[in-house]
This record gives sequence, C-alpha cells and structure tokens, in this order.
Amino acid sequence: MKEQDLKNKIVVITGASAGLGRSIVREFAAQGATVALLARGEDGLNAAVKEVEQAGGKAKAYPTDVGDAAQVEAAAQAIENELGPIDIWVNNAMVSVFGPLKQIESADFKRVTDVTYLGQVYGTQAALKYMLPRNKGTIILIGSALAYRGIPLQSAYCGAKHGIHGFFESLRAELIHDKSNIKLSMVQLPAMNTTQFGFVKSYLPNKPKPMGRIYEPEVAAKAIVEVARNYKREAFVGYPTVQTILGNKFIPGWLDHYLAKTGFKGQQTDEAKDPARKNNLYKPLPGDHGAHGDFDAKSWDFSPQFWAASHEALSWGAVALAGLAVGFLLAGKTLRK
Repeated sequence: MKEQDLKNKIVVITGASAGLGRSIVREFAAQGATVALLARGEDGLNAAVKEVEQAGGKAKAYPTDVGDAAQVEAAAQAIENELGPIDIWVNNAMVSVFGPLKQIESADFKRVTDVTYLGQVYGTQAALKYMLPRNKGTIILIGSALAYRGIPLQSAYCGAKHGIHGFFESLRAELIHDKSNIKLSMVQLPAMNTTQFGFVKSYLPNKPKPMGRIYEPEVAAKAIVEVARNYKREAFVGYPTVQTILGNKFIPGWLDHYLAKTGFKGQQTDEAKDPARKNNLYKPLPGDHGAHGDFDAKSWDFSPQFWAASHEALSWGAVALAGLAVGFLLAGKTLRK
C-alpha cells in the first residue's frame, strides 16, 4: 500500500493539550500536517498551538469535552468549515481512576467510560460523517496492552480499553462489508511517562505510577504517525505490550494471581499521596502541563520492537543474514573436523 504523505493533511487529535496527545500534535506538525487540537484544557491547547506555530506549522484549538457527543460533532463541523476536509482523526483523549472497585464511586466509573470509551466512539462517528461521503480518510483508535489484559486498580480504564477493541473489530467488519476505502487502525500502547499520573483521580494511599517498563510519549507518538503514514490494521508498541497480549492469550489464570501479588505495589510510588491533590476527572487542571510526567529517569525513548515491526524487510533481512552467518560457521566447523 502506498505511503501517505502527511504534508498539508488536516489531522484531528483529541486529548491534545497534554501528555501523549501533546506529543502526537508535535509529531504530526513536524510532518507538515495542519493540526486541529481537541481537549478541555484551554491553557494547554493554547500553548500547544503556539508551540506548533513557532515551529512554522499550522494548528487551531477547539475546546471540547469528548464525553459529550454534541461537542465533538460541533468541533468536527467547525474544523471542516475552517480548516478543510478532515483527512485523519486520532482518538486519544482519556481520563482514569486508580483504586479498588469497592471504593470507586459509580459517577467516577461512568465518567471514565464516557471519556475514554465513548469519547472514541463519538470521535469516530463525527469523523465518519464527513469521511463516508468522500469515501476516504484515516481513523486511529488509541488502545493499550490493557485492551487485552485487565490489571487491578484500573477497572474503569481497562473496561474502556477493552470496549474500544470490540468497537474497533465491529466497525472494521462493517467498513469491509461496505467496501469502504476508509482506513481504521488501533494502536496498542505500553506504560508511558505522561502527565496522567499527576492528574488521575486516585483512591490509593501513595502516588500512582506506570507499571512495568515505561516509555516516553514520543515513542508512541512516532508509532501513531507511522501508522497514519503506512496503514496497519493494528500496531503493538513496545515489547511489554506484545508480552502482555501473548501472555493473556496463553496463561490468563496465572496472570490473575501474578497481578494480584504485584499489581497493587507496582502502581504506587513509595511517596504518600498529597491529601490536597487535585485531579482532572471532571474539570481540566489549569496551566500548561506539557507531555512528560515525573518518570523521565526510568523511561525508554526507543522501542526496538516497533522499529522491527515497521521495518519488516530490514528485520527479516537481518534475520536471514544472521541465519546465513550461523550456517557458514557451522559448515566451517564441519569441514575442519
């Protein structure tokens, strides 16, 4: 399939004011795309637009709560009217709650579902409204290893990501049935060093943290741009993502017990939570928070696994050369005997 040139494409990114969304904005803008930014936090949105413009790019902010279908549809219509036909829509916005289900308030659980799951549904519906008549466009759903494997203390978020994966499979089958040229992808991500761990509502005694190997948000953002450029049905980013998905396929019961032992301590730092700590579940926190969280010192800035997956010819070539080298070495030993 021909690589898609992103220059001058109209790209919509939800959750664009901070964290991974902020990194995605930077990556698409660096490719010459015109970027439409959707999020609730106007301080972060305005800072992101300024950042893109200072780098010579084009961007426009559309303050939007993606948990409200009417707001998402209004933003899409405004983008079409003001920037032009939407080429790519990236559903990235999310919120979360950390804590055992027995402690989580039902309203909090619903809010996570409204934003993290239904926000992607509403974004996809808004994009399709304009893409279907043109019979072209790209929609990217942002998933996680947790779309396949739930972990303790994140039942609302894991449920939402599982829901997105089912939605993705269902919609893709419908598009194939209709012989649509619209490209639908889902990108499954690992733990990342984003701002969410400073924003998330938490019922835990200590500060929350990512579990397992942590990656910088730029790793995921580059992968998402690569999927937009070179279509993939589904992309896995980071070896831990692949490991988690495969592990849950073959040993889900064992993982239940393993995560019961490791998942509580593994998602908390040793530092007690500030009782006055605020969260962004219902309202954005003021200020520009950038893309990175507090775990730079522990985060990877490259994924060998995704590089190999997106450079299959080179990867298989390297495997073949390695195989030939081993073969020659073994043949040499045989001849010397």
